[in-house]
Amino acid sequence: MNIKLLTIGKTDNKALQSLIDDYTKRLSFYIKFDLEIIPDIKNIKNLSESQQKEKEGELILAKLTSTDQLILLDEKGTTFSSVGFSDYLQKKMNSGAKTIVFVIGGPYGFSDEVYQKAQGKISLSLMTFSHQMVRLFFIEQLYRGFTILKNEPYHHQ
Repeated sequence: MNIKLLTIGKTDNKALQSLIDDYTKRLSFYIKFDLEIIPDIKNIKNLSESQQKEKEGELILAKLTSTDQLILLDEKGTTFSSVGFSDYLQKKMNSGAKTIVFVIGGPYGFSDEVYQKAQGKISLSLMTFSHQMVRLFFIEQLYRGFTILKNEPYHHQ
């Protein structure tokens, strides 16, 4: 199984990027993982909130193949404990999914078309985090999930 994380816009905080790079490298020992950044939309000031979501949605959907399973990181999604998330990952691997694509949307969320295409939604917290921080938190949780599945000492119960 492959895991891809799609995000809108680059991480401009060097400290966060360094941590993202560290956990991405760690994760590579467990699974094929790709972090793909969709560039910010140009002239965004001229777009309404719904127009911005539509344009971002088109860019997200263009990155998918017909066999990808699309999971949105969304405030209205299912919440998991770290152990529960590792179980979720194991079920996805057991299901024979070839590629799971997790997506962090733009500041206004996702277009209706992206919601319709999605096979699931996950919420990392009821709190709101910056999109750049969510990247780090999610990649760390992926890493944590795989260390749990391998019974490695990273996670403490």
